[in-house]
Amino acid sequence: MKYIFLNFVLAIGIFGYFFVLPESKIKDQPKDIKQVSTEVKTVARNLSVPWEIAWGPDNKIWIAEQHGLISRIDPLTGKKEILLKLNDVWQLRTTGLLGMALHSDMKKNPYVFLDYTIEKDKKKYSRLVRYTWAKDTLLNAKVLMEIPAALGHNGSRIVVNKGLVYWATGDAMSMVDSQDPKTPNGKILRMNSDGSVPADNPMKGNPVWAWGFRNIQGMVFSNSGQLYTSEHGDTNDDEVNLINKSRNYGWPTVQGFAESVAETSFKGLNSTVDPLKAWTPTIGPAGLDYYSSDKISGLKNSLLLVSLKGKSLRALKLDNEGKKILAEDIYFENKFGRIRDLCVSPAGDIYLATSNRDWNPVAGFPLPEDDRIIKISNLSKSDPQNSLSSMAAGSKAETLYLQYCASCHKENGLGVKGTFPSLQNSQTVVLNPKELIKKVLMGSTGPATINGVTYDSAMPSFAFMKDEDLLDILTYIRSMGSSHAIPIKPELVKQVRSSLNK
Repeated sequence: MKYIFLNFVLAIGIFGYFFVLPESKIKDQPKDIKQVSTEVKTVARNLSVPWEIAWGPDNKIWIAEQHGLISRIDPLTGKKEILLKLNDVWQLRTTGLLGMALHSDMKKNPYVFLDYTIEKDKKKYSRLVRYTWAKDTLLNAKVLMEIPAALGHNGSRIVVNKGLVYWATGDAMSMVDSQDPKTPNGKILRMNSDGSVPADNPMKGNPVWAWGFRNIQGMVFSNSGQLYTSEHGDTNDDEVNLINKSRNYGWPTVQGFAESVAETSFKGLNSTVDPLKAWTPTIGPAGLDYYSSDKISGLKNSLLLVSLKGKSLRALKLDNEGKKILAEDIYFENKFGRIRDLCVSPAGDIYLATSNRDWNPVAGFPLPEDDRIIKISNLSKSDPQNSLSSMAAGSKAETLYLQYCASCHKENGLGVKGTFPSLQNSQTVVLNPKELIKKVLMGSTGPATINGVTYDSAMPSFAFMKDEDLLDILTYIRSMGSSHAIPIKPELVKQVRSSLNK
């Protein structure tokens, strides 16, 4: 289930973007992890947040780095060649150069499509541009479309199939645009390579192909022509979807599978589509590719998904019709850090792009050679283990914190400077438990200044949490602020919740 994302800065310094549901809502968790590869090689080092990588017609890896650099790397030698440096990219947090796709027939149509953030008159926009590839450079920029953007939720994956351009746009932190077919945000847009609207689109003169999305981070066609996406949920229910023409995927009313009364009612009225798979706790899904090779045993006819919060490569085995996910295997969990994108060569090798120098680093990263492109030529399975085993040794409260909060406020509670406040320095967390509970249950809006630093990140309401889990995690967080913090009484949680429900 998806819950409404409220724009707000956490003025009291708790939780963050990837706060997720309690144990009662955990579903579809993988049963085991297949880790370790005997054939892993770094082919590129010291990149600056490679947001997208693609296998080019020249048998090189094309790279789009977030700050605006397009280059290609020879996977055999590691030699890097710059093709284009964009000078009008506006980059902060999850804005910047966010999408790149090569035309499906580069011999006849040597087009490269880019999507990046710009600023005009102090407003942010996502710009879709078509360039022409000419040997060692990109020329003749043609702006195809500009749409509203925000500090986050800009989506921005692009794929080209049979000469048609598909552009996944984010909701730009709007709670209404995704369900409005007249707006371009929160959609998959479909257009010709010159930006015109195909005659067989759902609505005449409208590029909208499908709608009801929050923040798509991966998009790929299978060999049979089916379109799949990976999408960030709010506090729960990251998704992988099978996309069909003129269908509604539910955001913001339906998140994951329609389960609540409000969701099932909305689904009945709007014929929304359930995802193929949803993750709670969230994993931060990113790039998505389709594996059709026989080279790596067991991966054929699988969606390959990399993750940021989950810090892993996941193989999602499809059925023969491509309409169901039969199994999930996880590789390299926590080994390479955050992984933003991937591509597959015609020979069946897998290339991963790390994202350890982005806005939200994790413990132990970046490494000196980050960011990297890593080649996977073979996968050998180790003994299976539970995906939450690394958390099992801690207390329940600690486990909840690691699942709910650590992706933003970090394992030590120190947060991210200028982005997520430190839990250890918040006197409000320690001294005002009633206000703390209220803020968590209601959510709020910012910006707000905490200890002299202004934060404008966002956090939703967490009213869906069970009282016992809320109590455990708030008590754990209060202990970060002070070893003398008095535990919150269960009666107080119930009292505050009851007062808000009146």
